[in-house]
Amino acid sequence: MELSATEARVLACLVEKEAAVPDSYPLTLNALRLACNQSTNRDPIVAYDDRTVDNALVSLKSMGLVRFMHPAHGGRTIRYRHVADERWRLSPAELGILSVLILRGPQTVNEIGTRAERHLEDGDATTVDEVLDTLAARSPDPFVVRVGRRPGEREPRWAQIISGEVPEGIAEPEPESETADASPPPSSPVPSGTPGPSYVDLARDVAELWARVERLERRLGLSEDVS
Repeated sequence: MELSATEARVLACLVEKEAAVPDSYPLTLNALRLACNQSTNRDPIVAYDDRTVDNALVSLKSMGLVRFMHPAHGGRTIRYRHVADERWRLSPAELGILSVLILRGPQTVNEIGTRAERHLEDGDATTVDEVLDTLAARSPDPFVVRVGRRPGEREPRWAQIISGEVPEGIAEPEPESETADASPPPSSPVPSGTPGPSYVDLARDVAELWARVERLERRLGLSEDVS
């Protein structure tokens, strides 16, 4: 499922406000528009009007990601809530971290952990790294991907890819090499100021790792004949 940038922003704001201001949730159209157009904790900053937000809500509803909460007797205002956790079968931590990436752009693990703190349940031993790995392993399409380091930084960043936009610093995937069984060369330190591993590098590393596991299983007699 691929969302537009506007749909992703609207959905992420619903997720954010559910955790941040539960007493005001579900949100009215006006409150949701203000959340989308915040000048803080947003990248990029946008200026949606009511029609833009409403069109995104209608589209998200058709995808099963948003529900319209019609007013009770005497009420006049429709409110909106997300059901992305049900539709995508995501935990609060997974959905919260995804929303932080949508609203604030690519970030390091430490930045994500700080900004998604309210989405992490008390007593939950799951780490931000584990959540990101789970989101990146979603099949058939991942929700996030690792991005190369900024010049001078030590940590790689992570970015969401459900809006269909390939973040800067990610190369398009290449076909797997036929020599994936070859042992990988020894790793060497990445000099400060040089680009970090790209998406292609990550895919190659994973392929090489699986090849090494298969060789080890054959040596131990654990591999199965699936021919």
